[in-house]
Amino acid sequence: MAKLLAIFALCLLPALSIAATLTQNPFRLKGRVYCDTCRAGFETSVTRYLAGAKVKVECRDRDSLNLRYTLEAVTDATGTYEMTVNSDHGDQKCECTLVSSPDPECKEPNIGRNRATVILTRNNGMNQNARYANAMGFLKTTPLAGCTELIKSYFAEDI
Repeated sequence: MAKLLAIFALCLLPALSIAATLTQNPFRLKGRVYCDTCRAGFETSVTRYLAGAKVKVECRDRDSLNLRYTLEAVTDATGTYEMTVNSDHGDQKCECTLVSSPDPECKEPNIGRNRATVILTRNNGMNQNARYANAMGFLKTTPLAGCTELIKSYFAEDI
């Protein structure tokens, strides 16, 4: 009986240790939301970061795509959001997505920059708690004056 109890304890302790680690060390997910004032499709020197934008992270089952986890956040004065994710989502596909913009002149999600895949597991060799999502953006209804020249400056001139 003692041997059976010892074997059971040896099998159970690693699982309890992993579970305790996951609940004690939540992930800190961080990202930024911007207004693409030139409608360039990327951040420029005149990009404005949005305070009060709403974002969410959703984790879905990789096979069925059923929603397994969701959490929302709002950006601060610098356009930065931060979320605390308390559980590991190793077998799920997780994405941050734009929900809404506080700016009526910059509320059209920039397709291709309206979502960002995030890795929310420690089962991949990443031991840090911090996770960073790529910046996501909305498009301004009317580009600022001078955007054509600015965008041209980003590209090499023909030789």
